[in-house]
Amino acid sequence: MTPRDFDYLRTLLKSASGLVLTDDKQYLIESRLLPVAKKLKYETIDAMVAELRRSEATSLKNQIVEAMTINESFFFRDKTPFDNFENIMLPKLLEAKKAQKHLRIWSAAASTGQEAYSLSMIMQEYAAELEGWRIEIIGTDLCSEALEKAKAGLYSQFEVQRGMPVKYLVKNFKQVGSMWQVNSKIKSSVQYRQFNLLNSFNLLGRFDIIFCRNVLIYFDKETKSDIIERMGKQTNPNCYLVLGASETLVGLNDSFGTVPDARGLYQIKDQAGNKPASAITRPASGAPLAKTGTTGRNFTR
Repeated sequence: MTPRDFDYLRTLLKSASGLVLTDDKQYLIESRLLPVAKKLKYETIDAMVAELRRSEATSLKNQIVEAMTINESFFFRDKTPFDNFENIMLPKLLEAKKAQKHLRIWSAAASTGQEAYSLSMIMQEYAAELEGWRIEIIGTDLCSEALEKAKAGLYSQFEVQRGMPVKYLVKNFKQVGSMWQVNSKIKSSVQYRQFNLLNSFNLLGRFDIIFCRNVLIYFDKETKSDIIERMGKQTNPNCYLVLGASETLVGLNDSFGTVPDARGLYQIKDQAGNKPASAITRPASGAPLAKTGTTGRNFTR
């Protein structure tokens, strides 16, 4: 690939998705775009880029951007965020929102669906506790191909083995040939939408929990700050923000404060600007959430 084409693609990706590629990432473009070029019958990536320069075809542009923004995902990835979800976020929010009985969760980089389904599987363990609650899990991603896989809820043996406890596999999947299909209860609990984080969040509504993991690392500082600021405006009181293990809000935004002893977990500050209190891992009664051994009534709508 010529330096001129590399610079052209970097500019295109930055404007279309916010993705920032440094000088040493030419190999990444080549590895991800070569399959696209072959699929579309171009002899080389350069030939594909030349066509894009000539025609500015929207379909070709979208395929290039989507290929470059696909992120790896697997069930219960990194474990800690899901432990924090079960032991800190859920107990605190169930207590805070017991009058409304309505909880909205946003998986802001849903990819092929494993994160959102992992959250749903945890919540299904508490079906009795959540009886009568309206739970909404919204998964968004820029890549339409990834979202189609997420909506299908069909995964390979390799994919379900990566990070998923056996108990969740047994309870929530059925084997279909060599593949595994997430059951209808878990599948119906998540809504997937194609969405670009550079666009306005207003139509998404407000959330109680936002998972935005391993996304900010691909943006420049200005774009990161803008995204976090706009996320802060989409929060309900007590809202939590979950970032990836290597991500931080330091120097970006002061709308969220860190939750003590909870890596990667932040909480929206109150109107007075106070930081979150120490992590609360159980409801006010001190009793743990009661898991149910049966599926119970589906708590989603």
